[in-house]
Amino acid sequence: MTWSLDPHHTAVTFSAKHLGVATVRGSFGQVSAALELDDPNDPTTGSGTVTIQAASITTGSEQRDGHLKAADFLEVEKYPEIIFKLKSIAPDGDQFKVTGDLTIKDVTKEITLDYEHSGSVVDPFGNTKVGGTLTGTMNRSDWGLTWNVPLGGGGLLVSEKVKLEIDGELALDKPAQAEPVAAGAATGATA
Repeated sequence: MTWSLDPHHTAVTFSAKHLGVATVRGSFGQVSAALELDDPNDPTTGSGTVTIQAASITTGSEQRDGHLKAADFLEVEKYPEIIFKLKSIAPDGDQFKVTGDLTIKDVTKEITLDYEHSGSVVDPFGNTKVGGTLTGTMNRSDWGLTWNVPLGGGGLLVSEKVKLEIDGELALDKPAQAEPVAAGAATGATA
């Protein structure tokens, strides 16, 4: 079964430490997915790809957002997409481990995230929905995101570790409706 990401009920967020003492949070506003899920109550039946538009990054500061979009970080003009290609989903106690290839700036590395499945439901309009939350951390330098400023006390301006949280809702794609055949066309009659 094919599922689409509901952009109005999905959030792709991240956080990193600034100066080692404050947490800066951000998000990506444009995310799409091509996903298959055979059983909405069994995440291990899932496969597919999530695509993030790198230029949709926002942290609440225009200056910082501009720097994150530039060559020091995401270089969005040259590398417009961040892609996560799902490789496996395995049970892990009450949760799941989701492993996939994450590509940022043409660098692809495997990453494993924790997944909490929220289950499936039919909404008031008859649409089947499924949702859950992915969490984990990444070391940004593994993807070539190495820009930093050393601090006098031995720390760094921006932490190496970036926390990730993706809270998503998927909707089961409905089959396309066939166009009704005009009266007469079905019988071959002409006017």
